[in-house]
Amino acid sequence: MTEPNDDADLQDDLWNEGSADAAPELPGARDTQPMAPLPGDAAGIDAPSMRCAVIGTGALGRHHVRILSELDEAALIGIYDLRPEIAEDLAAAHGTESYGSIDGLLDAVDAVVLAVPTYAHANLAIKALEAGCHVLVEKPIASSVEDADRMVAAAERAEKLLSVGHVEFYNPAVQALLAEPNAPRFLEIQRLAPFTPRSLDVDVILDLMIHDLQILHALDPSPVEEVRATGIEVLSSRVDIVNARIALASGLVANITASRVSAESVRKLRAFLPHRYFSIDYREQSIKGYGLELIDGQRLIRPEDRNITPVEPLRAELRAFLAACRGEDVPIVDGVQGRRALATALTVGADAASRTPSIAVALEETETAPMAEPLTDEIPRPELPASVDDGDGTPTDNADAAYDDSENAS
Repeated sequence: MTEPNDDADLQDDLWNEGSADAAPELPGARDTQPMAPLPGDAAGIDAPSMRCAVIGTGALGRHHVRILSELDEAALIGIYDLRPEIAEDLAAAHGTESYGSIDGLLDAVDAVVLAVPTYAHANLAIKALEAGCHVLVEKPIASSVEDADRMVAAAERAEKLLSVGHVEFYNPAVQALLAEPNAPRFLEIQRLAPFTPRSLDVDVILDLMIHDLQILHALDPSPVEEVRATGIEVLSSRVDIVNARIALASGLVANITASRVSAESVRKLRAFLPHRYFSIDYREQSIKGYGLELIDGQRLIRPEDRNITPVEPLRAELRAFLAACRGEDVPIVDGVQGRRALATALTVGADAASRTPSIAVALEETETAPMAEPLTDEIPRPELPASVDDGDGTPTDNADAAYDDSENAS
């Protein structure tokens, strides 16, 4: 059943307006280290069902709907989308209801997932928190640090959980690295993906690199001391490939490359520790390593691979969110940690902009006829396989979903 739509001015009044809430004074954040095993794929969790909703049913929102409809500890009450015909079809497929009113949906649930465009995160999250709901908002937490501060302040006032959907944090290989007793001293990270016209409202830093920035801060919470970055616009009007060298106060240095214009998908992290080396393949959820040991006066190199039980990271993320809503002590990415990742991402973007002229400007200055026009977001649609890995660990359902760049595709 679909409720009448009484939110006629929703987009103007809620999704586009700011708020006068003052930004809070936030202490230096210490990112969560693993405190307990992440909820995995085991069925039959002995916990009461939490009434849940999903707002935004684009390329990622539909996966939240699918998983929540399957979890024993969740009761998916309803979903909302600005395109009611899409929400109605999805609701019918997953045994829930399509609501025509955000207010009506928030009144009916205890927790909500926001999979909407980044510009809408702050206003919708604050509205949901003030309605008494726990909130999981997709990454990045917001468009600006100021909006992130408003969201964190709203969660504190409401005494509700604000979590951010950094799904790679819930990769079991990442959790295995976080469990190591010593922090890395050097990180080499690559996150490369083929181009798809999705999430073009943000650059590749906020689209993909922010996953690895959050993991960097989880591994070592010391402050950022230096950032040197280079980024280039290739197929869109925003930076599509970027490399950043980030130095932390502890001495850790990370060299991170993110691309959404690569020929193949690569997601790997290499961590160098004192007398240890680990290599993570995010896609395979594997962690391989070597350690140096002194045995009978001889220095020996021994393999130190870690046994990993594969899980669907988005499912683990949602289970961790629901467990935290129930007050359980599980590792999550909260609002403060999401804010910190955003702040570092914006610093990377600002440094890259200061070093690299815009391609659009460069094209205007050249007299070469085939490249006389600046690039825009109107990109010809290439042929893609039926399943597309867009670099964030959640493949699209099919080629059509990969092009779901409507205003509800987060």
